[in-house]
Amino acid sequence: MNAPVRLGAFAAVLAVAFGLAFGAGRLVGPDAVAETRPAGDGHAGGDHGTPSGPQTGAYAFRLDPYTGGRLSFRITGSDGRAVTAFETLHEKPLHLIVVRRDLSGFQHVHPVMDATGTWQVPLALADGGPWRAYADFTATGGPATVLAADLTVPGEHRSEPLPAPATTTVVDGYTVRLDLHDGVTFRVERDGRPVTDLQPYLGAPGHLVAIAQQDLTYLHVHPTGAGLAFAVEGAGPGVHRLYLQFQHGGAVHTAEFTVTGFGGGHAHN
Repeated sequence: MNAPVRLGAFAAVLAVAFGLAFGAGRLVGPDAVAETRPAGDGHAGGDHGTPSGPQTGAYAFRLDPYTGGRLSFRITGSDGRAVTAFETLHEKPLHLIVVRRDLSGFQHVHPVMDATGTWQVPLALADGGPWRAYADFTATGGPATVLAADLTVPGEHRSEPLPAPATTTVVDGYTVRLDLHDGVTFRVERDGRPVTDLQPYLGAPGHLVAIAQQDLTYLHVHPTGAGLAFAVEGAGPGVHRLYLQFQHGGAVHTAEFTVTGFGGGHAHN
């Protein structure tokens, strides 16, 4: 998803990696007002849409307290009833991204909905303190939507400083190299050789999430082609944490980087 949306007091601008654009909304306490994207953009990686206008009150994100090991929530409509019919996009009816507010934690998971409209997902958040949850979905007959809500995890909390900026990281035995010229490009190597047989993950060669340290601006995009090259419209100056997800050997791997600004990008607040 390549175009922005503002979310709450932390101005979390969303261009979530399923290739869609968003509109604007605000959080009210633990619940979120709908952030909508124009219909018809689809989830194709590399698409660029424009933000729709605010549509407040269409849906709400009702997040239950996190008690450890499992998270549950509901998506409700303007009538307060749980929404139970959703489109399948990128192989799932709903995508949930959870990130710790100091950006030291990140998860992309896929809850399962029961007959009452309650979504549940196993979620191991070992570190206490504040986290942020983003729900991405399209209700049947409705607009593509992203909602966000704060999540407090019981337990001791210590804010962790971000690692220093770097262009190389190692994850699960893979060396991942970052190039910030003309967008964002990654090269994956193993045992000193390029990996050329990445497997599709949720219908895409890879997923890139970028979150700004200062205001939690959030960008999620798909590759613009068959490789791991990403356009980063919506990302601007300042420190960001990058989370690249790719699949190889039947497993999903997440490579993380700290960067300062993006070449040619601009911020949306």
